[in-house]
Amino acid sequence: MSESEINDETTIPSILITSCDIGFKEEDLIKQMLGSASLPEPSRHVETVLWYPWTINNKYYTADVTLCVVPSTFNMSSEIAQSMQAFIAYFDSTVKGGLDRLSPWVSVVEDLAPEVLILVCERVCETGVTRHEAQQWCLAHSFELVELNPQDLPDEDDDFPESTGVKRIVQALNANVWSSVEMKDEHNQGFGLMSSLVASRHNNPRPCQDPPSSSLPVEGANDNEEAEGTKAGNADTQVDTIVDPMLDLDIQELANLTAGDADVENFERLFTKLKEMKDKASSLPHEQRKVHAEKVAKAFWTAIGGDEDEIDSLSSGEES
Repeated sequence: MSESEINDETTIPSILITSCDIGFKEEDLIKQMLGSASLPEPSRHVETVLWYPWTINNKYYTADVTLCVVPSTFNMSSEIAQSMQAFIAYFDSTVKGGLDRLSPWVSVVEDLAPEVLILVCERVCETGVTRHEAQQWCLAHSFELVELNPQDLPDEDDDFPESTGVKRIVQALNANVWSSVEMKDEHNQGFGLMSSLVASRHNNPRPCQDPPSSSLPVEGANDNEEAEGTKAGNADTQVDTIVDPMLDLDIQELANLTAGDADVENFERLFTKLKEMKDKASSLPHEQRKVHAEKVAKAFWTAIGGDEDEIDSLSSGEES
């Protein structure tokens, strides 16, 4: 391969995939992500590092990326570092020290700070790495935990079922704004944004490394609003379920972005705002996060001109 071809290859954003479980190969995860029994021909192969081409194609954009298999931190190079925009690590949850094997990667990830960080295992294990241990590790390092075959599946009667397994990995990658993105001309922004916003209720979203600057009050929120007098006076005429005083401003900004031009800059601002709102909600307990996401979704629907009556049936049934 010529030097110019190598340079062209590294300009394509990469999703670095590594396995810290000697019994699980990175290629096995790639095949599941691609929904294929076989792998495509690698576009490049340097010692134990392989690059597999992949085109992310969804309603809003297409993006050429590479699925880059890197077995060890010793295989890292400046080329890989410069192109990496997502990091996926598989670990063995059946052994107590499964998470310890990720330690060499922590400093690499902290230095490069890719947008998407996903920790994958077959499923958490009470005799190995428990759910609590895995989630605490993810919170400390800003990862999202994904079980390929979770023991507890989402409620089938849920209006907004949570994605799990490989589907959740692909969903998270589709939600990223890649440097190679090419926007599509025609797409329904309103319904797409609604879906993305509701996805913020996900079971284990990527949290902020620092605690949110404005946490979402749960207990006594109504009392605090009443004490502020006229500041909360308009809340009842819009969506009386908003608890965060900054949330209505966030929703209005989302509505403005929805009405804006469908260009890359607007797209990036939109997803940045969605991520900020997800990070704020991550401080809430699971059930309260679900209710909060529904409230935000309804408020946003109203902000972009939707009829609130149309989505009243989406309520989880929990009282404000």
